[in-house]
This record gives sequence, structure tokens and C-alpha cells, in this order.
Amino acid sequence: MITADQIRHMRQGGADYDEMQNLLSRFASIRTTRQPLFLTGDDFDAILRWKLRSQYGRQERWRKGNTEEVIRSVTGVALTIIHPDPDYELELRVGLLCTLRGVGVPVASAILTLVFPECYGVIDFRAWQQVFGAEASAFSVNDYKRYLNVIRPLARELGWTVQEVDLAIWEYDRRARP
Repeated sequence: MITADQIRHMRQGGADYDEMQNLLSRFASIRTTRQPLFLTGDDFDAILRWKLRSQYGRQERWRKGNTEEVIRSVTGVALTIIHPDPDYELELRVGLLCTLRGVGVPVASAILTLVFPECYGVIDFRAWQQVFGAEASAFSVNDYKRYLNVIRPLARELGWTVQEVDLAIWEYDRRARP
């Protein structure tokens, strides 16, 4: 399992760092100015382009079924729902986001990470490999909870956000396995 010492020097060194900072700044502004909180189609598309990268075009036709109204409504509920049990809150948020066409757990995790970087990280094969030492390409909500249960303590140990730990793990793997 990855340790804080292995990723400590990766906090701002990632190839994705500048783009991530721009997106985090965008969504931090949205969090403070858009009440109730929701995403627009443009916000949603920016997240998809960032998360899916070269795979973005694969499902574009299918994703177009997500109208502006549907995106605003679904993300509005998912991003404002609060529950005293954080695991249940996560299940609700991810479940709601996954009702959008083209959104599975990894994309839902990207949405949550960009909007709430202090609480969430992006689940993907690189992070999973470094945290659990196993290959994976599909993830469930339970997998995501398991991943967060490992990286949140690292965030506390390092004094970083969960997103910063996640990005450092991603960069660590990218350098180890190009």
C-alpha cells in the first residue's frame, strides 16, 4: 500500500496539476456563487473532457441525451444532499450522478472531487493499483468507499485535501508505469 512518504513530493509535481488547479478554481467559485448548487451543461462537459480525455468522443452521442435541465436537476440534488452518515451520503450522491447518461462511478467521483476536493478523490485504475496493488478497470460505489477510506487518512497525515492526495497517487503511478 502506498504511504505518505512516497507521495509527499508529488503534491504539485503532476503533469495534470495546472489543469486541475484551473478546474478546482472554477468549481470553488461555483460553490460560493451558485445557490442552490448545481452544474450546467458546460460545467458537466468540462468535467467529462478532463476525466475522459481521449475517450471523451466514445459516448458523445449517447451523453447528448443529458439535457441542460436534466443536468441541472440531477446535479442539484446530488451536490446538495446532506446526510449524517457520510457513507450513505456518498452512496446517494454517486447513485444520483450515475443516473446521467455517460456517468459511472469514476466520472461521478470526478464530479465530486472537483466540487468538494476536501472530501473526495477520483477513483481510477492508476490509484487503485497503487493503493491496493491490484489491477481494476470497473468500480462500484463500495470500491469507491474503500478507496476513500484509505486516502482520507493519508490526507489527514499530510495536511492535504483528499483531492491532493489522489492527484499525488495518480502522478506517482504515472511515473512508475507510463
